[in-house]
Amino acid sequence: MQWEELTVPDFKKALISSEGVCVLPLGVMEKHSDHLPIGTDLIIARMVARKAAEIEPAVVFPDYYFTQIHEAKHYPGAVAIQGRLMMDLLENVCDEIARNGFKKIVFFNYHGGNEAFLPFFLQLFLEKEKPYMIYWLRGYQSPEFQAVWNEMRGSSEDGHAGESETSIIQSLTPQLVKENQIPQESGTALKRLSHLPNLSTPMDWYANYPRHYAGDGHFGTSQKGEKSVNDLAQYLAKAIGNIKKDSMAPGLYKEYFQSIQHS
Repeated sequence: MQWEELTVPDFKKALISSEGVCVLPLGVMEKHSDHLPIGTDLIIARMVARKAAEIEPAVVFPDYYFTQIHEAKHYPGAVAIQGRLMMDLLENVCDEIARNGFKKIVFFNYHGGNEAFLPFFLQLFLEKEKPYMIYWLRGYQSPEFQAVWNEMRGSSEDGHAGESETSIIQSLTPQLVKENQIPQESGTALKRLSHLPNLSTPMDWYANYPRHYAGDGHFGTSQKGEKSVNDLAQYLAKAIGNIKKDSMAPGLYKEYFQSIQHS
């Protein structure tokens, strides 16, 4: 069910077996402290999407990493796309996915820097009507797993390149984790803009995590990672199943644009 691995005859079969649902794994290229690969988010998004598609059939689009990461340009390896091009390119890709027959596209994002980009991108789909629907699965684990993770975790703060991401990469691609390069000091928020309560600036992430490290990777284990990955795959598979059955969102989308035409 991996898009680029299908032959043309098999692609046609996959379109039918997926019921017209395509998953777009979204990641990025950025520093993940000193011990995790630059493509950490992309690796996780890709491999979880594939595992989910084995549970609930869906075609998985090739790795997509042309997303928002301007806050990491001061470190080698970052690939930061201009904002307007980033929007246009993702829209073009979605249009092409739909042109190939998929009328429901699922964004499976594993990059925190897209939490502002993706809502705006979805909102722009009210600007002009498209012949397909986009669904964005929110969250990086199921709500049920949060309590399980809280029992397992050993660090008080867990974020970028911290315990969770370290554990997941240890589970998926252990050869890419450089455990001897985990920083000795944990990545705690520096709170250098705490004197500006309830205000946002372009420097919020840099003010807290200039090293691109949030949490403590020393607590990561492959066992914790395996449980996280299994939950993520089940979480995404369940969402895919719900999307296949959904007729309300596409119906409302069409109704919305009809109401504009008649207003």
